[in-house]
Amino acid sequence: MSNLAIGFTGLGVALLLIMLRFHIGLALGLVSIVGISAILNFKAALGIITAVPYAFVGDWNLSAIPMFLLMGFVASSTGLTTGLFRAMRMLLSFLPGGLAVASVGASAIFAAASGSSIATSAAMARIATPEMLKYGYHPGLASGVIAASGTLGSLIPPSILLLLYGYFAGASVGQLFIAGIMPGVLSMLLYSGMIVARCTLNPALAPKIEDETTKRELVEALREVWPLPVLILSVLIGIFMGVFTPTQAGAIGAGVAMAIAAVRRGLTITTFWSAMKDTLHGTAGIFLVIIGTSLLTRFLALSQVPTFISSYFIALDAGPLLFILAIAAIFLLLGMFVDSIGLMLLTLPIILPVAHSTDMNLIWLGIMLVKLLEVGLVTPPVGLNVYVIKSALGDKIGLTTIFRGVTWFIAMDFVALALIGTFPMIALYLPGLMQ
Repeated sequence: MSNLAIGFTGLGVALLLIMLRFHIGLALGLVSIVGISAILNFKAALGIITAVPYAFVGDWNLSAIPMFLLMGFVASSTGLTTGLFRAMRMLLSFLPGGLAVASVGASAIFAAASGSSIATSAAMARIATPEMLKYGYHPGLASGVIAASGTLGSLIPPSILLLLYGYFAGASVGQLFIAGIMPGVLSMLLYSGMIVARCTLNPALAPKIEDETTKRELVEALREVWPLPVLILSVLIGIFMGVFTPTQAGAIGAGVAMAIAAVRRGLTITTFWSAMKDTLHGTAGIFLVIIGTSLLTRFLALSQVPTFISSYFIALDAGPLLFILAIAAIFLLLGMFVDSIGLMLLTLPIILPVAHSTDMNLIWLGIMLVKLLEVGLVTPPVGLNVYVIKSALGDKIGLTTIFRGVTWFIAMDFVALALIGTFPMIALYLPGLMQ
């Protein structure tokens, strides 16, 4: 068997193991070890196992991952997100479908603080969905808006996905973070516009709320929200102004989150330890996938699979559009079975050589990839965010209802992708100001 055949066979076996629910990090690692042994020898494979994982995991730039995770878990466990939805509801309840629009805004702010789609979806499902159901909102809208808005955590900085992409692609993480702002806002506007339009045409989806909010109640609600904007802006402005690097921003964000929590008397030994445990578990899971991906990258390089695929695209004279369409098809298919971090790291060893060979802008490509991964988080049959919502709500809403409700938001995601693909400056304008 040729090296190329071994490479493609290894990829097929890895995908099969992942679809059978084998841990993605272990699947990639085992396949890579066997593949390298077949191409070279077992002794060489052992040498690579000894050197490559340590080189990746020991990289200083990746220390931002546990720091951003700690920032999000501290914000969540110490109650910094308390009152967020309440304030957004007071500000936006006058709109048709106002509670759903408020959920989009609240989810976006929560996602920016936590950097996690799953954490955002789980929290907002418990806070916002019961409130919408209480006011007579259609169950599909009440659950679908949370499942879709939770994916904004993948795009709105600080984003773990963008951080990992920047690391493996050799692209500026700071520019990627800033590049995610306008596409994130675009997604919010498209979601909100669609909700208002649907609820205007069909008021039964979201009955009008007659509650009146006094100025005093609004001021009190906004006082509860101030920690999150301060936390988010302390990270983003520092990166944008070049005061500190994205790696340093993770530690600063975690420090600011703990300082704010301490000022509000929410930082106790119990909440701190809870945030630390969640951070350790999350970091270990992500780094195990990184180790598997680093081994896969070495295996594929030895098998010449990326070179073969790059040569194929160059021979086709395929432009960026065809390349993105091919990636979209792969992501939408595999996104039904593979989690977003695993899918991105699985495919980057193949995508990046093609992108380099066609001189594609890596910042724009990163935003497109993460946006595609957002869609994968809510597509059936294994839309991870949908199952998170279902788990949080129990038997209140059926799984089929949530998937139907999220369909409208998937359509808006495709509109966003088309706009970002057609007008790349949506993603590239703000990073251009940093240069």
